[in-house]
Amino acid sequence: MKVLFIDTTHEILPQKLEEMGFQCDYFADYKYQDYLNSIDKYDGVVIRSKIKMDKPILEKAKKLKFIGRVGAGMENIDVKFAESLGIACLNSPEGNRDAVAEHALGMILALRNHLVRVNKEVRNGIWIREENRGFELKGKTLAIIGYGFMGKAFAQRLQGFEMKVIAYDKYKTGFSDEYVQEVELEEVFKQADIISYHVPLTTETRYMFNAEFISQMTRPFYLINTARGPVVQTEALMNGIEAGQVLGAALDVLEYEGVSFEKLKEEDLPESFQRLVSSDQVLLSPHIAGWTVESNVKLSSFIVEKIAALNLI
Repeated sequence: MKVLFIDTTHEILPQKLEEMGFQCDYFADYKYQDYLNSIDKYDGVVIRSKIKMDKPILEKAKKLKFIGRVGAGMENIDVKFAESLGIACLNSPEGNRDAVAEHALGMILALRNHLVRVNKEVRNGIWIREENRGFELKGKTLAIIGYGFMGKAFAQRLQGFEMKVIAYDKYKTGFSDEYVQEVELEEVFKQADIISYHVPLTTETRYMFNAEFISQMTRPFYLINTARGPVVQTEALMNGIEAGQVLGAALDVLEYEGVSFEKLKEEDLPESFQRLVSSDQVLLSPHIAGWTVESNVKLSSFIVEKIAALNLI
């Protein structure tokens, strides 16, 4: 059986698949049309974010039995159509949940203590203390939106800070545990001092954070987004920051990322992006929350396990 690697992965993934009896092919210079022309030869696909596994390519994939997404998000795969064709759609959110959780924690600590700004100031001989007072997490309420692998891992990391941690998930109930208290969205609006998004990108979550959302919050708050960029509407965020409704934001993902997450869409950066990058109330990183040495191995290892469980060979 043949597996087409559309993206590069940790070497453990092709190595283990070949040990299981699969033939693994990777063509570095292939573009979408090349995949469209050759997909009918393959029993499996391994992908990250290079192209979209959309309806036209899936219709050509007559032999395809699985798509393995080395990562958590599935927005670049037409999962509903693939599954209607009997194609198993696999992902590996277990692989980078720890990395994302630690990155989110680091971002909020850095943001609330102005670490990026003061590091720059001191290096330039500027010694300011009073204006750089931080805010403690103890006694604050942090709301997690989306309580899956990422959300739960983040909640686990917050133990020891003596915070109140609440969580809202539209598609889950009865998940209160030692880490969080399950609440409705209205309680997030009432209670949260910090909001952290851990949701997939869908038609429902696109621009979930917008002007209407901000207007329902009862107090100024901090925002963390390590999920997907378009979950947060940048213009609404900047309007909220400038109005004092949002105290600051830590963003690992941006609305203006390219499909492959490898670069910004430089031809389409609006005025709100310039406001974002010029604000010292915003902390940014280039979609690397789940991008650790350890997660690189774990993401591929979980996909191996899930392909093996299909018992195709």
